Formats: sequence, structure tokens, C-alpha cells
Amino acid sequence: MTLIVRRAGSLDCGAMADLLNQIIEIGGTTAMTTPITRSELSSWMASDTDQSAWHIAEDDTGALLGFQWIAPKTGLPAEACDIATFVQVGRTGLGTGSALFDATRAAARQLGYGWINATIRADNSSGLAYYQSRGFDNYQLTPNVPLGTGQVVDRVSKRYNL
Repeated sequence: MTLIVRRAGSLDCGAMADLLNQIIEIGGTTAMTTPITRSELSSWMASDTDQSAWHIAEDDTGALLGFQWIAPKTGLPAEACDIATFVQVGRTGLGTGSALFDATRAAARQLGYGWINATIRADNSSGLAYYQSRGFDNYQLTPNVPLGTGQVVDRVSKRYNL
């Protein structure tokens, strides 16, 4: 299988929403608790276009394997961006996240960011391990964050210096 990473566009939003909604439905790895639409995802992508970067990973048939984005986030300084990563259920550990991060890291540098923030649920061991393996360091623990379902989780913030 050939892994292709490229910039995401509005035509990718339907497949991206489907992938993300499957992860949301399973639960346990994202703070998102309600499904999103293609239109919502497209709106996110269209906002802050000069300060964000969206990438998808697909196989040689064009099937979506995962996606990742960086964007400014309220509460972070201007020199920092926030990152989100989603890989198709059952397809983790195959290099998709690594390939996405290579493209995202380069984009963050081009956009002039000094560091990348990742905030992960403390009970998401695979997410914590993923960012740790990329070189992110813990810098903050936020306890007792309520999710949309009423579940309360701790959140770990990690930092990657560019």
C-alpha cells in the first residue's frame, strides 16, 4: 500500500466527517461527543485559512486513512497552534500519523508558529503515546473537564517546539 499525504480540500470534508463520526460514535478517544456534518467541517477548514493547515492521508486508491489539522486556538499565545489528529478505526500503527505529522510540522513552520499544542483526554492512552512518540512534552494537566455527555475527564496538554 502506498500512503499519500496531501493538503485537504472542501471535497474531502464528507469522507473526513464520516471518519471522525465513527471515532465519536465509538467514544473514548476524542473530547467531541456529537456527530459533525460535512458542512461544519468545511466551515472549520475555511476559517483562519492563512493560519491553519489541513492534511489528509489516503491510500493509492484514494481511500481516506486519516487527517490532521493545525489552527490557532483561544487561550494559546499567537506563536502556538493547536493540533488534532484522526486515523481510521483499525488502521492505527501503520505510519499514517507519522506521515501526517511530517507534513503538519512543515506547515506549522511555514506559517511561522514556534510550537504546537496537543490537548488529549488523559484516558486516551493511544493518543498520549502518539504525541509522545512525535516528541511532544507534557506541560499541563487540566482535571475534571466535563464532556458533552456529562462524563468528566482529565486533559493533558503537550507541547512540541518547532
